[in-house]
Amino acid sequence: MAYEILKTDLIRPIQGVLFDMDGLVLDTESLYTRFWMEAAQELGYPMSWDQSLGMRSLNKLWGQQYLESCFGPGIDYETVRAVRIRRMNAYIAEHGVAAKPGIHELLEYLHRHRIPCAITTSSPLDRVKAHLTPLGLYDQFDALCSGYEVAHGKPEPDIYLYGASQIHLPPEACIALEDSPAGIESAFRAGCLPIVIPDQDQPDAKTLSRCFGKSDSLADICQLLAQLNGYADLS
Repeated sequence: MAYEILKTDLIRPIQGVLFDMDGLVLDTESLYTRFWMEAAQELGYPMSWDQSLGMRSLNKLWGQQYLESCFGPGIDYETVRAVRIRRMNAYIAEHGVAAKPGIHELLEYLHRHRIPCAITTSSPLDRVKAHLTPLGLYDQFDALCSGYEVAHGKPEPDIYLYGASQIHLPPEACIALEDSPAGIESAFRAGCLPIVIPDQDQPDAKTLSRCFGKSDSLADICQLLAQLNGYADLS
């Protein structure tokens, strides 16, 4: 079995699914890691790959604090971010982005079983549209929710509370699919059932303690939902 339920006491029927985007729906998280690192290095800060991993899904406040913890108070999040955006946009304009394996199968499954779903991402909505449209994914979600629409970004719970409200469900009725520690923390604090699907590294003990489950891929979520909701098959 390619998924594991970590908190069996929380097993219940699932009415909705909330998706992170980068590193979960799109194979872009490695690009963020690469270009945060390259941007910091361009500005004279010797960021390592492991340090860059720590930037995943962090909002401006937490991102600034994290950068200062690595390089001291002189570093400015917005300056580094502007260089990261320039470098990453140039790369994507030439190479495009790819969907993660299993996303089309999972969305087809959700549509067949009338399970609503939403994107709950830290990215702005214009980037959501630009990245999802070429892959035929933009119109496949019932709601598209951006961290720019809420008061506080991940790891605060706002985006998952908002995402659940946009598909007219309480957060506790939704699983939240995430790859990053900040995203898992956000979903956990919102009251969702977080499921980690690792992208670039494995979750640490603290992240796992927040998780309802762990899965190898998006395609495996079909089987997980079949178990939780008691469907007889995956058709």
